[in-house]
Amino acid sequence: MNIQGKRVLVTGAEGFIGSHLTERLIELGAEVTAMVQYNSFNGWGWIDTFDESMKKEINVYTGDVREYDNVSKVVKGHDVVLHLAALIAIPYSYQSPMAYVRTNIEGTTNVLEACKEYGVEKIVHTSTSETYGTALYVPIDEKHPLQGQSPYSASKIGADKIAESYHRSFNLPVATIRPFNTYGPRQSARAVIPTIISQIISGKNQIKLGSLSPTRDFNYVKDTVEAFIKIAESDKTIGEVINSGSNDEISIGELVKLIIKITGKDVEIVCDEERIRPQKSEVNRLWADNTKIKQRTDWLPRYSLEEGLTETAKWIEKNMQYFKTDIYNV
Repeated sequence: MNIQGKRVLVTGAEGFIGSHLTERLIELGAEVTAMVQYNSFNGWGWIDTFDESMKKEINVYTGDVREYDNVSKVVKGHDVVLHLAALIAIPYSYQSPMAYVRTNIEGTTNVLEACKEYGVEKIVHTSTSETYGTALYVPIDEKHPLQGQSPYSASKIGADKIAESYHRSFNLPVATIRPFNTYGPRQSARAVIPTIISQIISGKNQIKLGSLSPTRDFNYVKDTVEAFIKIAESDKTIGEVINSGSNDEISIGELVKLIIKITGKDVEIVCDEERIRPQKSEVNRLWADNTKIKQRTDWLPRYSLEEGLTETAKWIEKNMQYFKTDIYNV
């Protein structure tokens, strides 16, 4: 399948990855509907920052994936659905776990049910590397056991299994993408990379962070977006769970050193107890095996970590109004 000319719905289009994906789909010639969460301000998230010419190419629909009637209306008439709408902040999932069940599990079920009702040609459901928990072996392939180490990861495991069941039970053409640690422009300060960079750029001499020992497999947002599109276009991905990752790992401590090198600022790292996860909940190691996505598609990561961090730092420096560096963003 070629995405060009397809009627594509993106849920969660106002968010970090969703907004980049929406832009890329327009560039590729898709007819895009961007579903954004309803709010009384009629705000469209990051879509509000797009050029007017880009906005004119997008059909924006405000709604809520937790409401089936709402989801059914917007899914109707689309060929492809890319489902990204979710609650994603791990610390907040400790405070409000039921919100994650309602949005991530029930919301996903609503999307899948509507896709089944209207015969959607292809669905890509978004998972997360957090579903693997701390690596039991590395690199982590798609056969690795799933571990619910936070309410967030448990809710995403539930959503992933609902997607699997709709393929097995109803032959729904759904693929599940499991991205590892995406970063880049527009990511909020709840994530570690913008937290580090925004604190440095704000002129702080001390940077507050949680644990420095965990490792992550970081991926620039443009590479993750291309993975979504390649998985959507490939018939070989239907019914499959597919990692998208760089096949490399770096500790948070080493990441800080790299960012210090890129920004040219020397800072002291201070451990902030508020930012440390409960001991059994911390995911200590993530490292993606990306063999499957390379076998099923022609996707390859294009950005090195240093290149991606450089682009991210440039964007954050120009957009510091979005960052409250004196407040811990749960």
